[in-house]
Amino acid sequence: MRLTNIAQLRLPFGHLSGYDLDVVPTDRLRPISFDQRRHVGEGERPGSWMALSFRLPQSPPADELAAAWRAVVQRHGTLRTVAEPGPDGPVLREVEIGDGRWVEHPVAPGQAVEDALRRVLDATCTPFARPSHRLCLLETADGPTVVVAADHSHVDMWSMLVLARDLLAALEAVRGGRTPFAGMPKPPDFAEHTAALAERPPVDDDLRARWAEVMRGAGGVMPCFPLPLGPGDSPQPERVEVRDVLDVDASAALGVRAAEEGVSTLSLVVAAMTRVTRELADRPLRAVFPVHSRYEPRWHDSAGWFITNSVLTSADPSPRAAAAAVREAVRLGSCSLADVLGEDMPTAPGMFAISWLDLRRLPVRVDSRGLQAQYVGAAIRTDGVMLWFVLDESGLHLRCRYPDTDEARHHVGRWLDRLVTELRAEASEAVGGLLKVGGRRYRVQRARRTDVPAVVGLLSDDPIAAVRESPELARYEAAYDVIAGDPAQYLAVVRDDEGTVVATVQLSVVPGLSRAGATRLELEGVRVASPWRGRGIGTAMLAWAHDHGRARGASLAQLATDTDRVDAHRFYARLGYEATHVGMKLPL
Repeated sequence: MRLTNIAQLRLPFGHLSGYDLDVVPTDRLRPISFDQRRHVGEGERPGSWMALSFRLPQSPPADELAAAWRAVVQRHGTLRTVAEPGPDGPVLREVEIGDGRWVEHPVAPGQAVEDALRRVLDATCTPFARPSHRLCLLETADGPTVVVAADHSHVDMWSMLVLARDLLAALEAVRGGRTPFAGMPKPPDFAEHTAALAERPPVDDDLRARWAEVMRGAGGVMPCFPLPLGPGDSPQPERVEVRDVLDVDASAALGVRAAEEGVSTLSLVVAAMTRVTRELADRPLRAVFPVHSRYEPRWHDSAGWFITNSVLTSADPSPRAAAAAVREAVRLGSCSLADVLGEDMPTAPGMFAISWLDLRRLPVRVDSRGLQAQYVGAAIRTDGVMLWFVLDESGLHLRCRYPDTDEARHHVGRWLDRLVTELRAEASEAVGGLLKVGGRRYRVQRARRTDVPAVVGLLSDDPIAAVRESPELARYEAAYDVIAGDPAQYLAVVRDDEGTVVATVQLSVVPGLSRAGATRLELEGVRVASPWRGRGIGTAMLAWAHDHGRARGASLAQLATDTDRVDAHRFYARLGYEATHVGMKLPL
């Protein structure tokens, strides 16, 4: 999913409207979280929101979209709370939903649509707005775009997926004449999570001591970017860089490399950031590290700010040391910040924060590619550096916000350049993966067009396949072109140290609706050259293939094998495959 900023969002011209929703305050106060109190305590201001935009296949009737949104608001308690000043700091008040109406938001002559949208969200999604969320609809000749936005005090990036998913489900129900979410359990409110955190046992002495040590290492404040950013006496206009760091192949290769090292992909990225920081600033990597607090499955379908801040400290760029640094950051983030830091989080100009979100691992999914979904950040003034990573089925992406000063452009830009270069170099070395079998090394790579004759030779190298393959190479080359142009396909070859192709397999990543929307890895054309069989190459190749599939979100591997291939049946059974289904084929 693309990470972007409202200033960089490019929307076609059309009719922009928003749904005004009245709320009626009650006398019921709800618990306010540490981060909500801190965020709202900074006061009423524009640019405190986050949003998700996505395309719909056809324009919905306005009343149906409004009914669907009202159902979403009723489903998620945080959308039925408002913040307001109190004698001892901000409080959170529960509200009831009143009337609603669509309001046109004119786009002035010469004004970009995204600028008109920004003005709407800056005015309606502020900390003390009632409500502080907004549904907008942009109707264009290219189709409708929906924008769901809310003040950050009510949502995080995970929550935006929940709201988009629920809005689409509610809209489908309304169109079908059904009551949205009928018969479905209602997720618990975020305020219940805040109350549950407050009831947890006090922070133990060891964790409290480690927090104190970490804060001393950062000068008593949350970590700052290790290089100069320019004038620090006041926030500056922001500069936002959006970079597509790794494509799907490279990010999958990085995931395989991480598996070889016994660490996560995040750990490899942290290791790279550690190297870059050491090279450019001669310091350890220190950064604020948001950690999600959805520590139990019951919170997975709730909307709210389920984030607590931790500190990531990494001095050793080795993958295992970086993994240990990540684990410690998660451990530090497992406790109440109010308990270890007091009523506020000590910060200084230049604060450096790194956020990581692997959408492939979330239990909440939307069709981000089909919906052309984008995370949209607000435009603000800033004195710090905020870095967001998102890893999804299309690759690894980042967005970085920093002060738009000459110093920050130079230092942050150079840091980002080096980081992207490091990650691409590491992924390039790992593309396809390295197999170690019998004391020898083999490289798995995406097949090139010049490999087609060798692959055809492998496919034909047995009595069953020999009768069905063709001597016409052009047919195979045409098929290769189709495979190479499809990002869901990976025609792999295994090369020995002399570059000879000794094995092959075609992998297809197949999304589906069954098994709760599971993505499958389909294996086809598994072959090992006859002189190389029995050496363990096939086993190693399929182990790599399974890692490749996992890195692309697959949760199930499947294949079909001829009923006469008895040896192949035993081979697959040794790898854990089970003959649970009957395969059928029909010539067309």
